[in-house]
Amino acid sequence: MAETVGVDLATWQGWESGRRPLANVKAGSLLDLRRRLLAFGADPGVLSLLDPAMDADRVISATIHPEGPGRHPLAEWVHTRDTAHMIAWAVNGTIPPALASRQERRRRGPTAHAPLLPASERDLFFSELRETAETAARSGEDGMLLHRQALYLCSYSRAAESTSWMRHALRTRRDLIASRGWTPHWATARSTATALVRLGEPQPLLDFIDGAMVDNDAAEIANLNYWAYWLGALREPQANDGFMRERSVAWEPVRLLRELVTGLRQAPAYVDLYVHSLWALLAYHRWLPLADRELTDGLSTHTTQLLDEDGVSRRARRELNAVHYVLRENRR
Repeated sequence: MAETVGVDLATWQGWESGRRPLANVKAGSLLDLRRRLLAFGADPGVLSLLDPAMDADRVISATIHPEGPGRHPLAEWVHTRDTAHMIAWAVNGTIPPALASRQERRRRGPTAHAPLLPASERDLFFSELRETAETAARSGEDGMLLHRQALYLCSYSRAAESTSWMRHALRTRRDLIASRGWTPHWATARSTATALVRLGEPQPLLDFIDGAMVDNDAAEIANLNYWAYWLGALREPQANDGFMRERSVAWEPVRLLRELVTGLRQAPAYVDLYVHSLWALLAYHRWLPLADRELTDGLSTHTTQLLDEDGVSRRARRELNAVHYVLRENRR
């Protein structure tokens, strides 16, 4: 492979093992490498994950080995789901959904089955991340983005000590969840509520949807903008959370619909959030079911199944009925 790509063997081995971070390669060489790999038959879906993988490496490295008083990468831009999934893969071994269905190729000799950090580095990462979150929380508005993103990533830890800290830290932010409609802390409240679901506490997210989203147009727009960026329907990078309240943000409605439908199936713990978001998306874009008949037929079947199940909240049941009605109307 090194010979085919045109680099020496030690360089290629360094990239594979992580000894030589790919992010350190010159921009022109990296661009050439990506194009060569594509020309040689590399999977475009896997190739597209190089950017979030390098972002994840940078976040992990800057957390474990901070370089002076400079800004943390989590304070510089709003990270995406792909980056978060890459970090989770490294710290708790959870395979990103984008790669879960791909069959691993057998290779000769000992090879790692995941980019999982050694236990000592995982402990250090979460310890430093918790300290980063606490420091950012004391920095006021300047630390809002760093605090939100660091706190959310802390919820990926599976250690008992870390989970206990997370529960305490998130519970102290419940005042944000109780806020009505859009506020400057809306994104932090949303991240806090979703992180609590991962820790087995779904009620704060239900309260957040009912109080900080329902019947508030600005908050509904913020939720769809947030989803669009997180799920890749908004491709332009964002430096802070301010884009969420903008009505003129241009994202791809069809792609957002597809990703929300996929999420509704893959993440049952977040069913209320996905249902409400689908309901809002179809309320703003009633033409969407016409864009992908196969997708909407599958969604129609799935909504029927959900309506037949117990455990769906009263509000989600009303919204599922509304979604089902819109889908049925577009079949005529």
